[in-house]
Amino acid sequence: MKNQSFLTRLSYAVNGVAGAFAQERSLRTQALCALAMLIVLAWLRPPALWWALCVLSAGLVLALELLNTALERTLDRLHPEQHETVRAAKDCAAGAVLCASVTAAIVGALTMAVGLHWL
Repeated sequence: MKNQSFLTRLSYAVNGVAGAFAQERSLRTQALCALAMLIVLAWLRPPALWWALCVLSAGLVLALELLNTALERTLDRLHPEQHETVRAAKDCAAGAVLCASVTAAIVGALTMAVGLHWL
């Protein structure tokens, strides 16, 4: 897989996102939240810094959802039976998504609180 063209590597990434989107409800839910955030930002029209903070927060949540999915699939394949260490690793990955989601929600709430003054 090394030394392949940029377009080939890009297609792997797009396939990964598309596959996870098709199979993971949590990723679809987070993507829907990101879309809702974009609609609210378009309505509030905050300064660019607030757009950047919100988009960065949403992107981080989506990226962590993809990493969580990759970790879960890999661990399920390598160790299909229940094991305490595997469960702990999966819980940590889910916890990372939760931390990013809570942070994104706080950034969104702050944007709305400040943004309502712009209207």
